[in-house]
Amino acid sequence: MAHPPSRWGGRPVWAEIDLDALAHNVRLLADRAAPARLWAVVKANAYGHGAVACGRAALAAGAHGLAVVCVDEGEELRAAGVEAPILVVGYTPASDAERVAALRLRPTVAAWDVAEALAAAARRAAWTVPLHLELESGLNRHGLRPDELVALAERARATPGLEVEGLFTHLAAAEEGDQRFTRRQFDVLRDVAARLPFVKERHCSASASVLLDKEMSLDAVRTGLSMYGYRPAPWCGTEFDLHPVLSLRARVARVSDVDRGATIGYGRTWAASRPTRIALVMCGYADGYRRGFGNRSHLLVRGRRAPVVGRVAMDMCMVDVTAVPGVAVGDVATLLGRDGEERVDADELATLADTISWEILAGITARVPRLYLREGEVRELSTLTQRSPRVI
Repeated sequence: MAHPPSRWGGRPVWAEIDLDALAHNVRLLADRAAPARLWAVVKANAYGHGAVACGRAALAAGAHGLAVVCVDEGEELRAAGVEAPILVVGYTPASDAERVAALRLRPTVAAWDVAEALAAAARRAAWTVPLHLELESGLNRHGLRPDELVALAERARATPGLEVEGLFTHLAAAEEGDQRFTRRQFDVLRDVAARLPFVKERHCSASASVLLDKEMSLDAVRTGLSMYGYRPAPWCGTEFDLHPVLSLRARVARVSDVDRGATIGYGRTWAASRPTRIALVMCGYADGYRRGFGNRSHLLVRGRRAPVVGRVAMDMCMVDVTAVPGVAVGDVATLLGRDGEERVDADELATLADTISWEILAGITARVPRLYLREGEVRELSTLTQRSPRVI
């Protein structure tokens, strides 16, 4: 467990990002996918982990490039000095064409007006924009159907300033037990790719398919959740030793004793059945620790599990520490992560919230400082007022 440096005067809540764990996961996934390239997905602030620091660590560990969902996310990486290829897998409007060319991004294109605007911007910037085209194969979201995609690809290929570099699809149910629909999507992608032999990079595998089916790696893969140490489903790739990257911790700000019958928190949803010791922990739903965890979840104090009691507030929560000897102001509480032999992971919290681990991780908000660790020591820090990590 790391602690904020003594000279840091920030909020008493922080996320620890273990860059060694992330590098381990990237190397494992890259080896699994080889010879396919690995795009490290750092959209949504790297699923709450911090896009810049995690992007740099992923590239150093062997990722070919970084994948984001919008131009703003690509610009954040470029502003931090990242020079590697950046793939934008989400919708890019024609109005962003100049920025795409200036930032040397690889956009996903699904309409001719966007391709045309990109071509004009590319010619002004004396650069050729590498396009990726998304095939609609069953997710029914953002891609083009086969004939539409082939027509767009042929037209873009003949347009100065554009290169059709990639063809990809998003799998709708790769983490489900029945893989028949996933295989049908894969077959559709291969059929369309055969019609476009000039496209040099085909990709469809995200975390689940990388772990489950090496054949589907093709020329490149896109790894998100697994890079951060979690499996898309409990049975996905159980033979691979993924290391969770993020821990969420906060300080105990107050310890108080309440009598039997006393209620805790808004709405008086919890009442003490005996004399109880309550610790006030400075992390709430505005930090990403959900309101619905009240009276349901546990966090770790001094290596022991302790139940959250009462409703989680915006900036803090209360914990019954009666069974944890010696709890004092300043102690560290672990809301997500490991303390000694005990652990609370994102899968556990997702089950309580009736959601998925992706949402738990990505929900950790920007106001939570991130401490970036190497060899167990804090090496960099980012905060709400300084998003780009700084060495400390």
